[in-house]
Amino acid sequence: MFQRTLITSALPYANGPIHLGHLAGAYLPADLYTRFLRLNHEDVLHICGSDEHGVPITIAAEKEGVSPQEIVDRYHEMNRSVFEQFGIQFDYYGRTSSATHLKTSADFFTTLYEKGAFVEKTEEQLFDEKAGMFLPDRYVKGTCPKCGYEEAYGDQCEKCGTALSPAELINPVSTITGNQPVLKSTSHWYIQLGEMQEQIEAWIGTREHWKPNVTGQVKSWLDAGLTDRAVTRDLTWGVPVPLEGAEGKVLYVWFDAPIGYISATREWADAKGEPEAWKTYWQDKDTRLIHFIGKDNIVFHCIMFPAMLMEHGGYVLPDMVPANEFLNLEGQKLSTSRGWAVWLQEYLDNFDADLLRYVLGTTLPETKDSDFSWNDFQSRVNNELADILGNFVFRTTSFTHRFFDGKVPELHNPSELDKETLKSIGQHAQKIAERYRSFRFRDAITETMNLARTGNRYFTETEPWKTRKENPEACANTIHVCSQICAALSIMMDPVLPGAMKNLREQFDLADSLAWQDISDHLAVPGTKIQERDILFQKVEDELVEKEMQKLTERSRKAQGHGSQGATKEGDESHDEGSVTKQPPVRENTDFDTFMKVDLRAGKITHAEPVKKSKKLLKLTVDLGFETRTILSGIAGHVSAESLPGQSVCVVANLAPRMMMGIESNGMVLMAEEPDGTLRFVETEAAPGSPIT
Repeated sequence: MFQRTLITSALPYANGPIHLGHLAGAYLPADLYTRFLRLNHEDVLHICGSDEHGVPITIAAEKEGVSPQEIVDRYHEMNRSVFEQFGIQFDYYGRTSSATHLKTSADFFTTLYEKGAFVEKTEEQLFDEKAGMFLPDRYVKGTCPKCGYEEAYGDQCEKCGTALSPAELINPVSTITGNQPVLKSTSHWYIQLGEMQEQIEAWIGTREHWKPNVTGQVKSWLDAGLTDRAVTRDLTWGVPVPLEGAEGKVLYVWFDAPIGYISATREWADAKGEPEAWKTYWQDKDTRLIHFIGKDNIVFHCIMFPAMLMEHGGYVLPDMVPANEFLNLEGQKLSTSRGWAVWLQEYLDNFDADLLRYVLGTTLPETKDSDFSWNDFQSRVNNELADILGNFVFRTTSFTHRFFDGKVPELHNPSELDKETLKSIGQHAQKIAERYRSFRFRDAITETMNLARTGNRYFTETEPWKTRKENPEACANTIHVCSQICAALSIMMDPVLPGAMKNLREQFDLADSLAWQDISDHLAVPGTKIQERDILFQKVEDELVEKEMQKLTERSRKAQGHGSQGATKEGDESHDEGSVTKQPPVRENTDFDTFMKVDLRAGKITHAEPVKKSKKLLKLTVDLGFETRTILSGIAGHVSAESLPGQSVCVVANLAPRMMMGIESNGMVLMAEEPDGTLRFVETEAAPGSPIT
C-alpha cells in the first residue's frame, strides 16, 4: 500500500496561452484527482511548470524579434495565473529555465553518461552557412514528398499530416535566411533504448489497470522495436551539454522536460525549508507516481522517461499514466494556427471558472476524442448545473427560510422514503469514490449529479408545499433530508466546483476542512441557521453563446487570411453560417437488396503498425467480438499507428479477402473524408461485433 502520491501534469510549452484543449487533457483531470485525494486527507503532491526550451520557443521569439527568455517569462506568468484562476491546485509550478533545473538536468545527464547509457554518433545534418548553425527540423521548409505542399516543415507536413525528416523535403530552405542548407557532419549522444527493450517490456508487464489507449500505443512502439534516440542537439537555447567539446549543443527538450518534474519538486522542498524532502516523493518506494498527460505524450512518459529513471537508478517509476485523448472544438480539431481555439483567459472575461470545469469534466476525452461546443456548454450549465443542482439547493434553502425561520429542522418519525433517501447519500459517496480511484472522472461527476437528481425527485414526491399544512412533521422531515443532501453535495462536488461548493458550505455553516470521510446523512445540524444567498448558477443566455461562436469564426477567418466579409477560401473549415461546403456528388442509386448484402459491424482496433515498404498502408488488428481480423488500411498519411489502439470503428465485415503487400486484408474500415482531404473514423459506441443497421 502506497503511503503518498506524487502527481505530475505535463509541462505546457511557454510559447503561448493555455486553451481548453490543454485544460481537458492534463490539468483538470489531475486537479480532480488531487482534490479528491486531499479530501481523503492523503499525502499528495501535485507538480507542474513551464517547458521553456525547444524549437517552438525560439521560433516564437524570432517572430516577435525578442529573446527566448522574454517569451518564456511572459507566458510562464500568464499560464501560471490562468491555472490559479481555474482552481488548479499545483503545490509548485516551476520552470525549466531556472538555475535548479539547469543543474538537475546536467547532473542527470552526467550520471547516465558516466554509466555508459549513451553512444556518440556522427551524422550529416542540414546546416545554414549564412546563419552559421545546424537547422532543427522546424527551421527547415520545403516541398512535401507525399502531397507536393510547398510549405511543409522538416518534421511534418501540415497539409497532409505526414511525419517527415528534413532530409526528405524537396528543395529544402532555411526559415532563418531563406538559403538552401548544406549537409554537414555533427556529433551527438544517443540513449541506447534498443538495449533496454527487454527491461522496459518486463516493467511494462507489471503495470496493472493502465488504460487501453496507453497500453496499445506503448505496445505498438515496443512491437516495432526500440532504437537509439538522440538526447542532444545543436541549439543555443536549452540546457548546455555538460561535456568538454560540446559547445553549442544542448539537451534535447524531450530529455530535459520530464526532469523538470524533479527540479520543480526540489524547488518546492527548498521553499519549504526542507531541501531533502523532494527525495521522499521521488526516491521512496512507498510513493506512487502518476503522470497526467495527453495522448501525444504517452511514449515519452511510458517508455522514454522510465528508461531514463531506470538507467539513473534510485527513482520510483510511474505507477499510472492516465493519458487522455484529444478534445475537439465544434466538431473540428483544435488548431491555434487556424485560430480554432478557446483561450482560458478569454473565457474568464464572460464566464465563471466552475462552469467550464463542470462541462469539460463531463466530456473529458478519457478513452476517445471528445468534442466541446458552445451549445453543449449552454445546455449543461442550464439543464444540469442550474436546473438540477442549483435548483435543488434553492428549493431547499428558500423553503427553509420561508417556513422554518431559516433553520435546519429536526427529523422526527421518518418515513421509509425519508430513510431510503438519507441512506442513498452514503451509497452515492461510495460509488463516486470508486470512480475517482479508477480514474473514471466523467462517471464520478455524473454519479455526483445523480445525488442532486435524487434530491429533486424526493422533494417533488414528498410535496412539502402540501404537507406544510396537512402534516407539518412530514414537511420538516423533507427539508431536513434535503438539507443533508445539500451538505453532502458540498463535499462530493468540491473537486469539480470548488468555488460554488465553498459558498454552499458557508451557507450551511459547514467547516471548510471537512473530509470525504465526514460525508454522512447528518452533516447539517438541526437548528443551524442557513444563510440566504443568490442562486448558485445563473443560466447562460443565447446572446452569449452566439457572441462566442462569432468570436471563434472571426478569429479563424483572420488567422487564415480572410477578411470579415466575403467568401472563404476553398477547403477552409470555417465558413459563413448557411454556406455550403463543396462535397463529392452522390453516387448512382443502388437497389435495396444490393445494399442489404453489406454486413457492417462495430469493431475496436487493438493493434496497429506500418506496413513495410508502403507509405500509405497500416496493418490493423481489429476486434469484432466474435473474432479478430487483420485489415490493411491506406491511412498512414492521416493518422499515426501508435495512436490507434482503442479506436472504435465501423467495419465492412463481409468484404472478400484481398492480398496487399503480401498480407491478406480481411475487411474494410470506414472513414469519412472532409473537404480538405482529412480522414476521420466513422465511430460507434456499440460493442465489438454488433451489427450496424
